Amino acid sequence: MKHIKLYSIIALSLFLALMSCGNKQEDVAASQQAPPAPFPVTQLEKKTVTGYQEYPTNLEGIVNSAVRAKTSGYIQKVLVDEGQKVRKGQVLFKLETQSLNQDAGAAKARVNVAQVEIDKLTPLVEKNIISAVQLETAKANLAQAKANYSSVSANIGYATITSPVNGFVGTIKYREGSLVSPNDSNPLTTVSDISEVYAFFSLNESQYLDFLQNADGKDLEEKLANFSDVNLVLANGSSYTEKGKIQTSSGQINQNTGTVSLRAVFKNPNQLLTNGNSGKIQIPTVYENAVVIPQEATFEQQGNIMLYKLGEDNKVTTVIIKVKAAIDNLYVVASGVDEKDTIIVSGVGKLRDGMAITPQETSFDEAVKPIATLFKN
Repeated sequence: MKHIKLYSIIALSLFLALMSCGNKQEDVAASQQAPPAPFPVTQLEKKTVTGYQEYPTNLEGIVNSAVRAKTSGYIQKVLVDEGQKVRKGQVLFKLETQSLNQDAGAAKARVNVAQVEIDKLTPLVEKNIISAVQLETAKANLAQAKANYSSVSANIGYATITSPVNGFVGTIKYREGSLVSPNDSNPLTTVSDISEVYAFFSLNESQYLDFLQNADGKDLEEKLANFSDVNLVLANGSSYTEKGKIQTSSGQINQNTGTVSLRAVFKNPNQLLTNGNSGKIQIPTVYENAVVIPQEATFEQQGNIMLYKLGEDNKVTTVIIKVKAAIDNLYVVASGVDEKDTIIVSGVGKLRDGMAITPQETSFDEAVKPIATLFKN
């Protein structure tokens, strides 16, 4: 009985071993017969796209007029408030004039005294009783008294401080009771015309050369006139509705900063923009009929941007591409592929050079469509 059991165990083991070998052979055969993995592919097309270079900017009203006292005195009244719209000539501040009125009275009295002296000396000179020199001296004293009186009268006029331009009142730095003078470092306020605003920004030397080369015209003035409108991105990330125009350029490189200063102007009908606003200027560059590829189709290796191109027998080959610009989710291609090539659109991390795939045709428009953002910070 022991021998029979031993034979049974040996037979069972052989049977299981044979079954295992059969299963492995079936698995190998099945793997050999499985088709290559599927990957989405698309044939490249040319497309016109617009890219933007961004530059930090600061905004100012087209007119910023500092309002200063022309005479010393205490502020008696502040007749406007910050942010108020004012017209040219409107009274903003009144200074206390009591002491000035007293000075004016004294100056007027000196004028009268000098006039009386002339009236007294004139007949005496005519009768040759006294020298004409005395009369001339009296006339000089009268002229000086009148000049002093005019100066004091002007100071009384200066005590009424008006707006030099149409615009909006800025920060009021002095209030009623403050002593002000023409020598104060800070103005009383600033009145700004913000119907239009200037956006100041800078380009480095290389960027400035690119800017000039992309603009049509024979000289700087013509290039600026012909250059495309620019965009303004506000501090909160939103795009300003009005387009801007680059008006001026310093045309010279600042030796300290290595940059060239430019100024763009934007209309400001709703007074959304004001002095001190910051943002970014976007200068457009249009790439017409350019070969573009989705960035998702590429990978980097040793500093090179690469992609997989579909070749014969549905085998993929790696290609190094040169990129002109990155715009949103796309690369604008300078060299490496052309519009006749078919590339693998996604999943490139799973591919190896020479690997066979099962192509899944994808339309070019679908391939280059931006991926929707599911979550935002």
